Amino acid sequence: MTTKIELVIFDCDGVLIDSEGLSADVLIGALSDLGLTVDFDYFCTNFVGRSFPTVARDIRTTFDVALPEGFEQNYRRDLLAKFAQDLLPTEGVAGMLGALKTPYCVATSSSPARVSNSLNIVKLAHYFGEDVFTASEVKHGKPAPDLFLHAAARMGVDPAHCLVIEDSLPGVEAAIAANMRVLRYTGGAHLAKRVLKHADDVPSFDRWPDLFELAPDLLSATPK
Repeated sequence: MTTKIELVIFDCDGVLIDSEGLSADVLIGALSDLGLTVDFDYFCTNFVGRSFPTVARDIRTTFDVALPEGFEQNYRRDLLAKFAQDLLPTEGVAGMLGALKTPYCVATSSSPARVSNSLNIVKLAHYFGEDVFTASEVKHGKPAPDLFLHAAARMGVDPAHCLVIEDSLPGVEAAIAANMRVLRYTGGAHLAKRVLKHADDVPSFDRWPDLFELAPDLLSATPK
């Protein structure tokens, strides 16, 4: 028998907001200014779903380079400017949230300032209120389960009754490690026309109405 879902935990970047392509443009450009060549495939494989400190550690180790002082601050500044100009929600996400009857929250590797800014830009902030949790609140980010377990605890729901919606493999792995059901959303522009690696036995979907085909009990009879 399928366990009842009492909480839906959404990742933000690449799930609620179509941001990963914009993030790639800014970071790839910043690294190019340092003489480092990183392509979009490398970004998607190694950076998507991870916090910036983890990404920075990967860059330093892989390329044997010391990032200059202020690199992170400059990257975040340029990214916020890019988001303000070009950021969009993923197609159909507002309609999905309006039709969702189960409590829900956000758990993201983004910084508190970035996720707050992003949700406000795309006019999704009012759906979540204070129920937004970030990797800055836990010791280990994705693929460790800490963030999802923290979100469940704050929302007062047993992990076994949580459903995670993720786009990245680190996020999928974190959900599995947290003993939560997980579905992979592949509708973001960064995953279009890409050969995707999948975790075993994790269903995927690329249109928000399909969420209710995979988990029909989430659908409200009277959408908000």
